[in-house]
Amino acid sequence: MLSVKGELKLDSTRNGFGKGLVELGKANKNIVVLSADLTDSVRAHWFKKEFPDRFFSFGVAEQNMISAAAGFALSGKIAYAATFGVFAAGRAWDQVRVSVDYMNLNVKIVGTHAGISVGEDGYTHQALEEITLMRVLPNMTMIVPSDFTEAKRATLKAAEWKGPVYIRLGRNASPILTEESDPFEIGKGILARPGKDITIVACGQMFFEAMKAAEILAQKKIDARVINMHTIKPIDEAILLKAAKETGAFVTAEEHSMRGGLGGAVTEILSQNYPVPVKMVGMAGCGQSGSPQELFKCFNLLAEDVARAAEGALAMKRP
Repeated sequence: MLSVKGELKLDSTRNGFGKGLVELGKANKNIVVLSADLTDSVRAHWFKKEFPDRFFSFGVAEQNMISAAAGFALSGKIAYAATFGVFAAGRAWDQVRVSVDYMNLNVKIVGTHAGISVGEDGYTHQALEEITLMRVLPNMTMIVPSDFTEAKRATLKAAEWKGPVYIRLGRNASPILTEESDPFEIGKGILARPGKDITIVACGQMFFEAMKAAEILAQKKIDARVINMHTIKPIDEAILLKAAKETGAFVTAEEHSMRGGLGGAVTEILSQNYPVPVKMVGMAGCGQSGSPQELFKCFNLLAEDVARAAEGALAMKRP
């Protein structure tokens, strides 16, 4: 069983993306990378150094970057367009919708600095809506890696996936729980911890908090199942419905708005196929400035909050 005890190695998901890009660039000459004045911050500078003739900077012009990425895709290239999540899903959303998604082009959009863990940058830079905005698009695939290793693998796998993909990444260093030998397939959730009393479904950094919550619940004789749902769309319906039938209650955990995010995606599946009580842990409004640790505590995104929500869902289970 995966353990979150002991000292864990830390690294950021944006670093995983940057390392994956370099590996990808060596293996596939059709890879091109686009950046919007944030090359170092999104970790595209490693690719730029290795492959300067396949790197393009657009300045503070995300809309132009996405339009150019669509052009590269139409010419047979696999374009990775990287910027902060607030800009990719905000300023450039019209270009993402019309030029990339509706055209079903092979563009991989990478939004870094997502969620409140971006910390002191404040709520203007804390992207909390991209899962909702991107997963509603008909052709878009939506991935939220849980750690450095998974971010690197998502970057590599996205190149093999036909059509538009959005990869949501964080800024800060976070615990590494997965290994390169672990299974990772776009569209397939990962059963990280077995359990029979309740299911916790988490994505991104909240996967670590979910695993810690399961240990808190175990001390209370509550056997919690944990699913790492790195792909929000297409979501793994099979693993969700199996868990619903076997545990009868759910908690969703995400560093994102509870409106239309992971919780929304999970409840859409359950409500139509096998309704069970669901409690959501996530953001109800906008964030504020502070350290990631302070903000996770302020907005009730810690393991203790996930465990408390699990007890609430258990109380709603029908006999």
